[in-house]
Amino acid sequence: MTATTGETRNEFLVRQFFETLSSGDLEALRPLLHKDCSWDATSQSIPGAGITKGRDKIIDEFLAPVRGLFKPGDPKVVILRIFSKSEHVAAETEAVGMFSNGNEYHNRYAWFFEIRDDKIYALREYMDSHYILKQLKML
Repeated sequence: MTATTGETRNEFLVRQFFETLSSGDLEALRPLLHKDCSWDATSQSIPGAGITKGRDKIIDEFLAPVRGLFKPGDPKVVILRIFSKSEHVAAETEAVGMFSNGNEYHNRYAWFFEIRDDKIYALREYMDSHYILKQLKML
């Protein structure tokens, strides 16, 4: 794949990230993340909330259990808007799918990425945690 006209190299990397995340192939995410990456799930009181540091911990200890809350292959993430300035990329996304308990999932997110050495070095994820708690019957 190559970047489309008008798309920056860093935006392209973020698009690859969401495409790979939506595939459910967590191993394919490893090459996109810097080994010292940090992921800040800024919501509160939900599975995975807080900061996870290190590419392998992100994949094995954060993403694998969170993805386990969903039916295999869900949720699918669609980029609604994306823009960048130097090493920073911001995106608004929508994720749709089904939880493993059969509840539907439909949530919007805002993301901020920092890119270093052509890899995702840091990301902050903002979502509606109240919605998620409700869907997981935790409220």
